[in-house]
Amino acid sequence: MNEISKVKRSQVLIEKLVNLWENSVKASHLFLSNKEIEEIKKYVPQALREIEHLIVETDKTENPIAFMGIYKNKLEMLFIENRIRQKVN
Repeated sequence: MNEISKVKRSQVLIEKLVNLWENSVKASHLFLSNKEIEEIKKYVPQALREIEHLIVETDKTENPIAFMGIYKNKLEMLFIENRIRQKVN
């Protein structure tokens, strides 16, 4: 796992993390409608850019498979790609 500083959070990384977020949410947040997910998704890039600590885990090809965001010692976001989450179960 690597902490990604705010200055190293490229647009490409943000896009990959948004896709990971959407994959994870659709698999685990069954109480949300697709419309609600799309509405929330609009705010995810900004949250990823601004969260104090962004920690990202990658696979062997350096693609993100999980991330967490921490603000003032509080876990604010934790998302794991569904295919990885399924392997753990």
